[in-house]
Amino acid sequence: MKINTLQDLYVEELRDIYNAENQLVKALPKVAQAASSDELRSAVEDHLEQTKEHVERLDQIFESLGESPKGKKCKAMEGLIEEASETMDEDIAENVLDAALIAAAQRVEHYEISVYGTLATFAKLLGREDDADLLGQTLDEEKETDETLTDIAESTINAEASESEEEEEEPVAKKSKSR
Repeated sequence: MKINTLQDLYVEELRDIYNAENQLVKALPKVAQAASSDELRSAVEDHLEQTKEHVERLDQIFESLGESPKGKKCKAMEGLIEEASETMDEDIAENVLDAALIAAAQRVEHYEISVYGTLATFAKLLGREDDADLLGQTLDEEKETDETLTDIAESTINAEASESEEEEEEPVAKKSKSR
């Protein structure tokens, strides 16, 4: 597709995030399954349901545009998901894995926040207020998810991962004292 106008760019970016959201619908169940923290698992499962709603909102926008959502592969999301998958495949302590999963999830959220912010701005410039409202609603939810992940990380997960590190260091310290 040749992109000559902001409208063309808008549609192309919508297709990109549509593909990204659909990739997430497939990936999030694996992330939830890998989480050892019930709180993290629940947050990921909740976000999966939100992500399905994001796809529905995008479907509404495409319908109002008279455009197909298909035709674009989001390579950025593909890369972010691949990195998270590699992390889940590593030999990593459960509580440290949870910290890594939050880090991966927040990278995804930050990507989505930037895309939805841009798309909402484009929609406003193009006079598509209904689209801007739908995109703004999704943007708010992505920000909320990012904040939830931060809260979980700061309240328990990162501290538990840090304690795991201290436990590993302890035997080394004892060995050096016995010499």
